[in-house]
Parts: sequence; C-alpha cells; structure tokens
Amino acid sequence: MAIKSIQYRQKSFQIAYEVLNPEQKRLIIFLHGWGSNKELMKGAFGAYLDTYKHIYIDLPGFGGSTCSAPLVTEDYANILELFLAQINANHDPIIVGHSFGGKVATRLAPPLLVLLGSSGILVPKPLKIKLKIALTKLGNKLGFGAIGALFRADDAKALSETMYKTFKNVVNEEFSDSFRTFRHKALLCWGKDDTATPLYTAEEINELIADSRLAVFEGDHYFFMQHAEGVAKEIEQSILEMHQH
Repeated sequence: MAIKSIQYRQKSFQIAYEVLNPEQKRLIIFLHGWGSNKELMKGAFGAYLDTYKHIYIDLPGFGGSTCSAPLVTEDYANILELFLAQINANHDPIIVGHSFGGKVATRLAPPLLVLLGSSGILVPKPLKIKLKIALTKLGNKLGFGAIGALFRADDAKALSETMYKTFKNVVNEEFSDSFRTFRHKALLCWGKDDTATPLYTAEEINELIADSRLAVFEGDHYFFMQHAEGVAKEIEQSILEMHQH
C-alpha cells in the first residue's frame, strides 16, 4: 500500500492506494462503495483484466485514507482528480465504481464508465425510516439532539462526526442530471436481487446515459464478489466496442 498527500481547500487528505500489474500501460481504476475499502475491490478483480494496470483507491474517510472535512460527492471527485494527476494516472483511465463509488466515477467522466450497483437514483425510504427522520428533526427542534444519535442508521453509527456529516450530504444526492449529461460510454453491471440500489434504478440510469448497456447478474448489492470474472468479460467487451468506433 502507498499513500499520497493531497491538498484540497486548505485541508490535507492522505489517500491510500495500491497498484497491480504496474508494468502495463492501460489503466483501470477501482472505487469502492460507502463503508467499504479498496481491499474488497482488489479481492474481487485482482485476478482478472491482467493486461491492465489496476489502481485500487481508498476513498477519503475509508480504509487507510483520511477525511479532514465534511464532503459532497463533487469533492470526492475533485480530490481524486488531484490524486490521479499526482500519480500520473489521469490519462483516460477506465473507472469502475461500486455503489457510492459509481457516483464519484460518473463525476470523473472517464471514456469508459463501469457502474456496479451504483447509487444516484433516489429510492423511496421505507415508512420506518421516514418516521425516524421525522422524530429526529422534531427532537432537534426541541433541543433533544440525543434522539438523532439513537436513530442513526447502522452504517452511520460507527462514523466520526466528519464522516456522519459527509454521509448525510451524499446519501440524498440525486444524480439523474449527471447521468443524463454523461457523454462517454458506460457499462452497467447489476445484481438482480439488489435491494440497496434496486434493478429498476439501473434501468433508469441506462435510459439516461445515451451510450450505455446493462448486464444483469444473479445476486445482491455485492453480486460482483461472486461474478468478478463475468464482470471482467463485460468490461473487455465494452473496451472492444469502444475501440471499434
């Protein structure tokens, strides 16, 4: 693992990353989802696509990377742009993004965008969650801030205050416009039984991005852990199509 220090808006961010197949010229960058880290992506894809240099990155606030201020997805993309320039990896890389990493990847506008169960299309919240939010807001108005802490989502409870604020910033971002204005080629790979980013959101993204196609796999939000070889074949197919144009 290596670490690079990035300066962004007068703050310093330490970005942890790992490079596989360093001798290869063509680049694929892998971005994990919320609450995850680069090891998950490397565990899935490290054995495939070996004619490419792989760069696995811990997004700020996850794995070995630090986060020194609350961020929105745009900030994540800006920090990664600075990071990729610093390691000389900003020459038209293919970018693969899972879940939240898919939103960051979309903002980076690569020539081939690979979305794995990407977030970005808002899914209606279950009634139980809506009630929790309403109670939290009421509690905050009445000065009972502790109520909010009681109702924090499981994936938010373990977060630092900076990352909890970041979580609140990014969880409700609507990305329809970003998908609609994406001008390059996109490959969408999805789990048929995904409940975090349901299959209908993939179909919506597929409609929004002009040059995209959707490949559906058995499994849930982490379908690619079992189907990394199949996803790698879809990526190779998309790369071939890209070079035929």
